[in-house]
Order: sequence, then structure tokens, then C-alpha cells
Amino acid sequence: MTYDEAIEKIHSLLAFGSRPGLDRMRILLDRLDNPQDKLKYIHVAGTNGKGSVCAMLSSVLVSAGYKTGLFISPYITDFRERIQINNSMISKDELVSAVENTFPVIESLHDEGTIITEFEYVNALQFYIHAKQKCDIVVLETGMGGLLDCTNTIKAPLCSVITVIGLDHTAVLGSTEEEITHQKCGILKEYSMAVTSAQTPAVMQIIEQYARKLKIPLAKSEGVDISAVERTLTGSRFNYNGIQINLSLAGAHQIENAKTALAAIDLLRLNGYLDISDFQIQQGFANAVNPARLELLGEDPIVLLDGAHNPNGIEALKKSIDEFLKDKYIIGIIGMLADKDTDNSIKLIKDVFDCVYTVPVKNPRAMSPSLLMKKCAKYIDETVVFESAQHAFDVAYQKALQSDCAVVICGSLYLAGEIRPYIMNTVKDCNKK
Repeated sequence: MTYDEAIEKIHSLLAFGSRPGLDRMRILLDRLDNPQDKLKYIHVAGTNGKGSVCAMLSSVLVSAGYKTGLFISPYITDFRERIQINNSMISKDELVSAVENTFPVIESLHDEGTIITEFEYVNALQFYIHAKQKCDIVVLETGMGGLLDCTNTIKAPLCSVITVIGLDHTAVLGSTEEEITHQKCGILKEYSMAVTSAQTPAVMQIIEQYARKLKIPLAKSEGVDISAVERTLTGSRFNYNGIQINLSLAGAHQIENAKTALAAIDLLRLNGYLDISDFQIQQGFANAVNPARLELLGEDPIVLLDGAHNPNGIEALKKSIDEFLKDKYIIGIIGMLADKDTDNSIKLIKDVFDCVYTVPVKNPRAMSPSLLMKKCAKYIDETVVFESAQHAFDVAYQKALQSDCAVVICGSLYLAGEIRPYIMNTVKDCNKK
């Protein structure tokens, strides 16, 4: 089997869609000899900030010498980004071997009437690979929700982390933040520990109730003491525990994510589960990366790529633009999925972008750029529809070169994954001239 054939096998399950429930996942894992039970975890759920918190935690663990597995969702440009060991994608050969050894189980279950979805299989693959590699610890990001997410087939993790909760996936998780919080709290388990980011009072109350009911300690990001915070478009710098931490992830929201990650590390160190020095924390944060999160891809002119796709994410992007690009003329390139809260997201950026180019996203759930343009036109005078994200970027980038304005691409991680390589090549070629 070639690598392309392995990827094709995985994606062949896409047509079955996504269906709530863990019964199928448990059947599949049982057939694979329950690899999930052979590992230790830090389990991370939340609406926004999951990927960044996971990146920070994984980087610190690697710096401390732990063989660290990482599972994230979704990937940006390469499928193997989803399954990493020591912050490096698994090799193509390793993925091929895993698919060769496990896909016959998928086919057997299909013949028996149990249809496994792509997301279920990908989760099983990462459990299988991380167990085979004998990882010391796995940083495990939920895909959607928590209670019924495929990752929630694990036993009690070392620690469960809940990042900032907001409205997203409302058709599945609930129409209010409180309903969504109950789903996210599904990852909290007895005989474990919990950490939470800053939350609204109503959300925090629910998380505290779950922790009390399960009789587990709950640490909060607000308990992490940092000072002398400096922020730029290239990242942030702050003091923690007598050391200076440099973080390449930009934006005020990344400070909150860093405090959440530090709260988890402190809790695990305090309880004797991890042996990590302050220097290793410093080193780990300096090495942490998370593409397409307020990522600076060009400096002259400024090009920012952000995967913000819901009101919470767009609000964080808006604050960063207000902070770093207040006096710039800004061209926004936006593509979104139709099942997202596009109306409220667009309202948030109405005073941020001077003009907007709407583009398609290569995803069956994508909103048409013409419909997205009509929504944007309610708030932004200059809106233009493009048939491809690449063409939109070419036009925007040339305009930015000529008039010293900034280009900001946002609306979907799928769009970010599609356009990121093209942007990097375009900026690189331009800098050579």
C-alpha cells in the first residue's frame, strides 16, 4: 500500500458522516486490543484555544524529555499533522503500516453491519500508533464537544483541560453556552484532575459543580501569576515564576491559553505526575507553534492568517487587529462554512476590515462566496466575490504592496489549510525580487 492509497482508504469513510455516540468506537477499539488503555493522557476540550493549549503542553513535555504523543483536529496542510510524536508528524511509512494493520478490521465490522466513520477511524489510528510507539503521555484534543467525542473512550486521564467555551456546533452541542458546557464537561472523570480557562460566571459554575460531584481538584488559569506582559505581532513575552517566557503565538487570547497550559503543568507537577523544571517550561513555550492562529506570514506588507471561525474566535482576532493594526487599511479575505454562526461573526468585524473579499472553501459544508458577500455587504461597503482564494489573495497582496495596507485571511481552518502554502510561496517569491 502506498501513502496515497492509505490516505484514500481513510477518506473513503467520509461519506458515512458524523454520528454521535461511542458504541461503534468502543467496538472498534476492542477489536484493536484497546490501545487507548495503554497510555496516559492530558485531555483537552473547549470551544476556542484547544489547539494552542495542546501545542504548548506538548512542547513543554517534549522539552522535559517525555516521549509525547499529540492528537489535534483538524489539520492545516498535511493529514499527518493530526498524529504527532515529539512534535513531529509521524512518517508516511508509519501511517501506511498502521492503515495496513487496522483497515481490515474496519472492513470486517462493515460486513457485520457496524459502519465506522472517518473521524472514528482516525481516532483509533492515533490510539494505535501512540500505543505502538509507547508514548509516555499523549496530549489529546477533542474534535467536537466532549461527552460523546471519540477521544472520550479513554479512562481517567492525568488531567482534563477545558479551554474557553462559547457558541459553536450548536446544532449538535446545544444552543446556549450552558448546554455546550455540559457536553465539554463530559471529559471530566473521577480519579483525575481538572483545569479551566477563564469562563463566564454561568459556565464556571457548571464546571465547578462537575468537579465537586466527581471529587476532583479544579485549577483555574486565573490562579497563574504572570507579569510584565509584552505583546507584538510576532508573539508575547511575560514573566512567570521568576523566569521570562517567550511565546511565538501572538494575541491577548494566547496569554490566556498560556495561563491555562501553565495551570495544568503546575497541577501535574504539584501532584507528582510530572517532573518538569522551570527552564524546561521556558524552553517548551519558546518552541511551541500552532499554524494559522494569528500567524504572521508576511511583514512588508503584513499578511495575517487566522483560523477564527466562530464569534469567540473572531472577537479574539478583532482585538488583536485593534491592538496591532489600528491605523492600517485592512483587506479581509473570508471564507466560512454554512453551519457556523456567520451572522454574529461578521457583525464583529464590521468595523475592522475596510474591504472584504469573499472566497469559496473546499468543503461540502462551505457557504457560497456570493451569499457570504451579501451578508458582509450589510456592514462593509466594499465587498468583492472571488471564485478562488488564491485569486483573491493575489489581488489583495498586489494592492497591499502598492498602498502599504494589511491582508488578513480568516473564517475557517479549512480555508487556512488550503491557502497557507500558496501564501507562503507567494510571499517568498516576492521577497526574492
